[in-house]
Amino acid sequence: MADTPVPRSEPGKPPFRWLPYGAALLTVAACTAMDSLLYSHTDLANLVMVYLLGVLVLAYFQGTGASVFASILSVVAFDFCFVPPRFTLAIANAQHLFTFAVMLLVALSIGNLTAWVRAQAEEARARERRTAELYALSRELATTRGIDDLLGAALRHISQHLESAAVALLPDEKGKLTVRCGAASEFSLTPRETALAQWAYDFGQLTGRGTAIVPDAEALYVPLPASGETVGALAVKPLELGRLFSEEQVNLVEALAHQTALAVASDRLTDENQRIRVREENERIRSSLLSSVSHDLRTPLAAITGSASALLKDEGSIDPAGRKDLLENIRDEADRLGRLVSNLIEMTRLEAGPVELHKELHHLEDVVGSAIARMEERLAGRPITTSLPADLPMVPMDAMLMQQVFVNLIDNALKYTPASSPVEIAAEAGNGRMTVKVSDRGPGIPPEDLDRLFDKFYRGRLHGPTGGAGLGLAICKAVVEAHGGAIWAANRQGGGAVFQFFVPAEPATP
Repeated sequence: MADTPVPRSEPGKPPFRWLPYGAALLTVAACTAMDSLLYSHTDLANLVMVYLLGVLVLAYFQGTGASVFASILSVVAFDFCFVPPRFTLAIANAQHLFTFAVMLLVALSIGNLTAWVRAQAEEARARERRTAELYALSRELATTRGIDDLLGAALRHISQHLESAAVALLPDEKGKLTVRCGAASEFSLTPRETALAQWAYDFGQLTGRGTAIVPDAEALYVPLPASGETVGALAVKPLELGRLFSEEQVNLVEALAHQTALAVASDRLTDENQRIRVREENERIRSSLLSSVSHDLRTPLAAITGSASALLKDEGSIDPAGRKDLLENIRDEADRLGRLVSNLIEMTRLEAGPVELHKELHHLEDVVGSAIARMEERLAGRPITTSLPADLPMVPMDAMLMQQVFVNLIDNALKYTPASSPVEIAAEAGNGRMTVKVSDRGPGIPPEDLDRLFDKFYRGRLHGPTGGAGLGLAICKAVVEAHGGAIWAANRQGGGAVFQFFVPAEPATP
């Protein structure tokens, strides 16, 4: 509620309009002049028709008040100028009283009916204009997102249709209205005017210019009601000093305000639903991470613990070959655990903010060689071939991150392919970029996995024997995109999968 109640005052009476009555006087005078020309050529009944025609025309253009005044004036003029004895209001024949009564009744009826028809026509046109304006705003609001853009669209329609300046005011955290958008420079929001806007917001009532609440205010303040709550207020100020808004214009502003408020409330609801979905997705990812990581951590830890326990309990029953197998198992599972922890740390770093790249020019073959060297023990017995032309240009890259891309792609190929199947690495340059392919001859990728293969924590339908947290390919995507490139996967002809990516490259040196 507003801290200071806004004082009420009665709206001022509209000024008396002399023009319609002046038009009525001129119309009766014109009809009298015409009847004077016709007096010697026709009877009195036809002269009455001229006055009725004048009342009809006047009612259509000037309304009921002028037509009633013209009806009475016509009877007086007709009696004075044409009914014997002429140029006096005396009535020689009592029958003329009936004529005057019928003439007055017909004139009043014609005037009122004509004015009513005219009012109905004007109301129909006003409804049509209001409907067209509401439809136009509705179409624009339907394709607009964001509270500021929604309010801006409404203010444009109001300003154009009412020839006025308009601003939108929304509440802050304490419920006090502040200008959000609009022609703020056209307003002098004094404490009095601000209190009026707050009143409109707090009580959901029209206030200000031309209303029952401080009618002499600079602007009209319209609440923005939506679904039982008020989301803000509009301030509308006529550009022409001293002009009041018509009832039709006020009704239009109220309709536009209601439509705008619904759009703003809907946009807020959409944002809130989006935030809820994001929270739910984050919670799902967190649960997925905990589930996946806990499983992937327990598996190598269980293997390490089992092998270590067997060695500790050994009292000479394990031969040297068995002891070697247990030690190799501890080493392999420790390596696997290290890769998992490394991927988790790397993904956390990549998601912490924009990736900070330490780019330098490197030969691709050096980066590939380093990655293969890191995978040497896992590649034991696995054929791996490289096709790297000698004239490949140097590439500006973060060598450590790009090495991790190759390690993860090679590791992915080892997980999902038979132990004796080859892994192939090829590269080519052209069009200002370096394109790299890492291919295998495994079972390939199920079509339903292709679109989600690089999502975090996503593991395809075909799980490798050692599983994984679903982070390796996500890291590859983050690193490649940080270098300004792109990565994708496809199935090879003849069987197997190919992972392909490109990064910008320096032009070859002649």
